[in-house]
Amino acid sequence: MAQALRFPLIRRSSPPGSSGARRRLSPVWLAALPVALILGPMLPGLYWALVPALDLAVWQSLWADTQWPQALRATLLSAGLGTALGVGLAAGLATALYPGPRWLALQRRLPLLLSVPHAAFAVGLFFLLSPSGWLVRAVAPLLGWLEPPPWTTVQDPFALSLALALGLKESWFLLWVLVAVLGEQTVQRHMVVARSLGYNRAQTWRHVLWPQLLPRLGWPLAAVLAYGLSVVDMAVILGPSTPPTLAVLVWQWLTDPDAATQAKGAAASLVLLGLFLLIAGGARWAWRQIARRAAYPAGERKPAATASRLGLHQPLYLVGYAVVAVLVLWSLADTWFFPALWPDALSLRTWMQADWAPFWTTLWLAAAATLLCLPATLVWLEWGPQRFNAVLYVPLIIPALPLVAAQYAALLRLQGDGTAAGLVWSHLLWVLPYMVLTLVGPYRAFDRRLMTTARALGQSPLGACLRVKWPMLIKPILAALAVGFAVSVAQYLPTLFAGGGRFVTVTTEAVGLSAGGNRRVLAVQALLQIALPLLGFGLAALMAQWAGRCRKGLR
Repeated sequence: MAQALRFPLIRRSSPPGSSGARRRLSPVWLAALPVALILGPMLPGLYWALVPALDLAVWQSLWADTQWPQALRATLLSAGLGTALGVGLAAGLATALYPGPRWLALQRRLPLLLSVPHAAFAVGLFFLLSPSGWLVRAVAPLLGWLEPPPWTTVQDPFALSLALALGLKESWFLLWVLVAVLGEQTVQRHMVVARSLGYNRAQTWRHVLWPQLLPRLGWPLAAVLAYGLSVVDMAVILGPSTPPTLAVLVWQWLTDPDAATQAKGAAASLVLLGLFLLIAGGARWAWRQIARRAAYPAGERKPAATASRLGLHQPLYLVGYAVVAVLVLWSLADTWFFPALWPDALSLRTWMQADWAPFWTTLWLAAAATLLCLPATLVWLEWGPQRFNAVLYVPLIIPALPLVAAQYAALLRLQGDGTAAGLVWSHLLWVLPYMVLTLVGPYRAFDRRLMTTARALGQSPLGACLRVKWPMLIKPILAALAVGFAVSVAQYLPTLFAGGGRFVTVTTEAVGLSAGGNRRVLAVQALLQIALPLLGFGLAALMAQWAGRCRKGLR
């Protein structure tokens, strides 16, 4: 009898191949399934897209092309100078302003600056810097100019205006990354300890903070470099045209109907990938040498320098505000001739005659891509193997053209090019990594004891997430949705290739009009491109406020 009573209490472990083991592994496979559906077709797509480049004759044709040397030079200058300028601006502002009230003010305004898409920012900067732009109009009455000066301030052969645009735009992204890293308590404690030992602000950053922060900024810096090498929309607007940058040249070759020209484009896209690997590897080696030589600082204290009274962050605000302001003026301008600083008359005629079809196409496309990525992101962060997060970040840290070509090749074989489903799938490859990157920090910081308590009260793993974890993470989840929406709105190459010309978004329309269309219509489309991310971020903020109205801890 005693044995009979004790028998139900005995728990036998299941053998490795039993159904219990399969049940324990099923959440991992469930988390990996959406990622496999997004990334899986890329592997054969890369083979189909790049195998023509394996022919020696293709490489000989590439080296013999007369546009090749100048396009390579423009790409290296724009990507290198743009990355260096972005890093320098972000590092200088962080060193000068953190910690302090001006750093907090910059932190509050960053979301507004980040919501301006790359193409819209390039259009606004073109209106500012062109020989007939707003800056020249401001000084024209003082210098007596009645016609635009014969200067090449945009679309210059060395792509300097493109480098300036990339540096300004990417500095906002790097500052956003620094805000997240500097918000950690460990960094703040190291800052306090170093200052208490007598090191001034510059010494603290040079000897204590930057050696810790720069290795953690490796992935964002790689993403900035990769974007600069493969950017097409900003290069079409601000870069040289005869010949263009290498990325634009590759795009033109890949979309050519001739098979030999497409093969040359595939080879040139491999060159872009090789350039990225070479520059990234060289930067990593240089950092290791610098870190090894500066591993043991002398410990000499220097008196603190006088704090600058200049608002070093103000120029970044002014550029962002000026870009939006000049776009608004051009969209409302009735007649505006050089050298007038303001339009002769304002009118809503351009807005009333505007084509809103690209706006609605962009809206449903971005909403579909974001809503599909949200469950995939949550399931991956909850049950997926986190050691493979780097695989998800691959689209962010390598040039986009080889990946876009692989997507297009896969869609051609699956007969999905030019379809709505294929277009949405092409956006998922970039939306998913950004959403994971936005949510991974709050997910790791979540108190696991809350989930343990929910499970002890009888909740299943999914029920505990639905009733406890995800409601408590509603603010970062909404932020991830807003970020994913903005990323989808800004996609140019995936829309162009996967859409097959059948779907026009505000991004493709703005880039197309920049080649010589009506400036007023171009300004309207650029403002619509800005309005969509602002709508996403504003809606996320309102929903977060509504969700926390009766919950003090969620406000």
